[in-house]
Amino acid sequence: MSPTPQEIFQRYVHAGPLTRDADALAELFTEDGVFEAPLLPEGTSLPRRVVGREAIRTAMAAHYAYQPAEKRTPNLQKSRYVLHTTADPEVFIAEIDTAFDDGDGDGEDAVVSLVQIFRVRDGRIARLRDYFSPALVN
Repeated sequence: MSPTPQEIFQRYVHAGPLTRDADALAELFTEDGVFEAPLLPEGTSLPRRVVGREAIRTAMAAHYAYQPAEKRTPNLQKSRYVLHTTADPEVFIAEIDTAFDDGDGDGEDAVVSLVQIFRVRDGRIARLRDYFSPALVN
């Protein structure tokens, strides 16, 4: 039985933002999987488009090494998401408000809103389009 959109999304969040495990993240993708962040300018630590599981593994490992983990660990108690299924059973959309400690010591979190569009095949991510503010990536 194929995993549900909820299961795929939770695995993605655990492997990516929570544990920053490039190997686990890459294994969620099909061998020819595509990761896209169309809003990113060229020259950031995260490429705008990566094709193939191994290229995703390499790109995410480099990105995680570049971005300090303590600046990007989400506050799960304050973060929210909604999954939207579509008429196409291979496509779902995640609407996300992620809270991060903004580091200024006032106890307030910075909230980042983003949208991710997942296309899955055989229980793996075939294409992920991640729409978020380019200011989040160096």
